[in-house]
Amino acid sequence: MEAKGIDLKQLDFAVVSHRHGDHTSGLNYLLKVNPGVKIYAPQENFGVFGAALPSTFYWRNETLPADMRYFDGRPPETLRFGSPWPEANFTWVTKTTEVAPGLHLILLNGTWGVDLEVKEISLAIDTPDGIVLVVGCSHPTIEKIVEAARSTLNKPIHLVLGGTHLLPAKDDQINSTAASLRDNWNVRYIAPVHCTGEPAFAILKQTFGDRYIYAGLGTTVLLGPKVTIKAEAGQSSKTAMDGEDLRSYREAVMSGPLRPFFGGDKRLARAQQ
Repeated sequence: MEAKGIDLKQLDFAVVSHRHGDHTSGLNYLLKVNPGVKIYAPQENFGVFGAALPSTFYWRNETLPADMRYFDGRPPETLRFGSPWPEANFTWVTKTTEVAPGLHLILLNGTWGVDLEVKEISLAIDTPDGIVLVVGCSHPTIEKIVEAARSTLNKPIHLVLGGTHLLPAKDDQINSTAASLRDNWNVRYIAPVHCTGEPAFAILKQTFGDRYIYAGLGTTVLLGPKVTIKAEAGQSSKTAMDGEDLRSYREAVMSGPLRPFFGGDKRLARAQQ
């Protein structure tokens, strides 16, 4: 944020897509800079963003003595549960809703991956050229999110930006998803990041051609009838990963904590060639 010159004190609100740590740890810095900012987050029972449930959610046994019962047998009407960010100004999202003119939060249940019950918010922005769909990790699947956004706004999808959760997918599944986004859902531009995965980067680039947008960390995406990126600090404008990008990306990933998963030294040596 500092490198991009963005003043987080000026935020009207923030949106957290879902509860996973790689999508929430930035809250510590945000709340240090802007402790009172409104934060939209999915509502979940006993969720990391806090929760409130009617005390009737648990069964009672009136025959027990008071000292063996919860709240001595006199529970409050509503039970409230805490959060790692107890002072945060969370607004819990329970359904797809418009939170500002043209800004829609699409709430869906995740049904793909190891955490099957995660609820995830995607941000659908109504623009003159169509929907700009910002996704976090696409646990509900990117196709279901696209379908929900189109149904909500009744407009075509101009750009999908974010994690597509294709990292664990095999090539045939990636090919099917990429073709569906292009042909069935008529997604105009795609800028995949985060949990998309290298094979999916390649397949999506092949599928979308010059409508594939390279959006690395810190990239400024310029919207309009033609989506482009803003080259900064003398960097040339690129629309996809070049050879050096791929080499450095693989080297960074394979040198990190996921090194054993990617095959260790042999694959790292090939990536550095």
